[in-house]
Amino acid sequence: MIEDLEPTSTRLLVSQLEQIGIKPGKVQRNSQVQDLVNLIVEKNEGTMTANKAIAVKTGKYTGRSPDDRFIVDDEQTHNTVDWGKINHPFPNDKFDNLFEKMKKHIENKEIFVFDGFVGADKEHRLPIRIITDHAWQNLFVRQLFIRPTHEELESHKPEYTLLSINDFKAVPEIDGTRTDVFIILNYTKKIVLIGGTSYAGEIKKAMFSVMNYSLPPKGIFPMHCSANIGKNGETALFFGLSGTGKTTLSADSNRMLIGDDEHGWSDRGVFNFEGGCYAKCINLNQDAEPQIWDAIRFGTVLENVVIDKETMLPNFNDSSLTENTRAAYPLDYIPGAIVPSMGGNPNVIIFLTADAFGVMPPIAKLTKEGAMYHFMSGYTSKLAGTERGITEPKATFSECFGAPFMSRHASVYAKLLGEKITKHNTTVYLVNTGWSGGPYGIGKRMNIGHTRRMVTAALTGELGTVKYRHDDIFNLDVPIECNGVPSEVLNPRNTWSEKDAYDNSAKKLAQMFVENFRKFGSVSKEIVDAGPKI
Repeated sequence: MIEDLEPTSTRLLVSQLEQIGIKPGKVQRNSQVQDLVNLIVEKNEGTMTANKAIAVKTGKYTGRSPDDRFIVDDEQTHNTVDWGKINHPFPNDKFDNLFEKMKKHIENKEIFVFDGFVGADKEHRLPIRIITDHAWQNLFVRQLFIRPTHEELESHKPEYTLLSINDFKAVPEIDGTRTDVFIILNYTKKIVLIGGTSYAGEIKKAMFSVMNYSLPPKGIFPMHCSANIGKNGETALFFGLSGTGKTTLSADSNRMLIGDDEHGWSDRGVFNFEGGCYAKCINLNQDAEPQIWDAIRFGTVLENVVIDKETMLPNFNDSSLTENTRAAYPLDYIPGAIVPSMGGNPNVIIFLTADAFGVMPPIAKLTKEGAMYHFMSGYTSKLAGTERGITEPKATFSECFGAPFMSRHASVYAKLLGEKITKHNTTVYLVNTGWSGGPYGIGKRMNIGHTRRMVTAALTGELGTVKYRHDDIFNLDVPIECNGVPSEVLNPRNTWSEKDAYDNSAKKLAQMFVENFRKFGSVSKEIVDAGPKI
């Protein structure tokens, strides 16, 4: 039985599901928010909070499982995927067998279908179908991806299908997976399989991986970044891994949000892949992040946020379930958000890093070659909760500021970045949102007010008129003044009580940069020379 569909839609959907062998007992497709909320509460999948959001728990898995993510190794992908620690190959026959078992698992059962798009630009968007076995995940994807119009839904033909069955677990010795959890992307058959985990972020990032593989051959630069637009129409991008500040810094009351996480950059400009936001909300503060705070209301999905049993209000300071607490809500919950979420070619790019050593300057201006170097390096610290097993910041190099989701070699994406910077005369800054005054455990996290002031100065062009000093260790140009920021903060060495300790830590990190960059092999001398010096 398929509910709430026109006859034409019913026939089309049934035909499409049968073509791939899916035979459910009941289908709920593109249900309204109120109907999904009612179902979630009725099925005890989640609870209604005092501010009308839906709170859910994802159980054992409260973050991504990167070691359980695979890509099918076949004729198309064998020489185009950057195989290694990130992209694990999976046999085609094992994929087919697992897909058959999943289809058998949901036969004659209730499933939830979301038909929509990835990509706000109609010229480059990807039609998708996401099938889940839980109503709350259907609400999640409805809020996160781009919803179709009634007319678009009537004739929807998905190019990619993602099947996320939380209640299905793999048997590693039979199915070829590492554990009972799996995320498997088949770029040739255009099917994604997810099982054994209820963490909805896997769905979001799987579709991001699909776009990262499919867009470069079209000359479109896929980016792990947030984006917004100023009052004069100028576009800015914010690159960075989870927890470095993409969502927080792009949610600016003086600018209009394009999106908080995933975008493409075509010749027409920037476009959001998504129709919603997936904000970290651990220690969420109304004064510091009012836009995110106010977005947590009816229709929002709260993942693993502890709810006070007496007041039924979220306790954003409670990390007893995970540090990786999340809120998923539609883009239009942010005042002034751009819908459809598209912008022009960027004037300014901000690279965000959370330096756990506490030695990187809070802001520095990059040359094109420096931008390509730091983009390929992707230095940051993985923060607690974003992946299983991460309990405190850990220094890492994640190429393209998103290595877990990049299927092709880093040089493919860096080349596109360099071409775009040159063509559009884009200015690039490196911003440290990590530690100051010492490393993690001794220093303190960078003051968010200072960071906002520096970012604003970069976006408005203020930093184009100030004097700079050259940091010889990191080979960076650092402003010596910025209105609203104490001068000693701009030079991280001045924030350390032990100067020798700073020098040693800075040299140690510079060495890590150099050693990491060797993995890329033959890279132009101009790009290599733009990096730290030892």
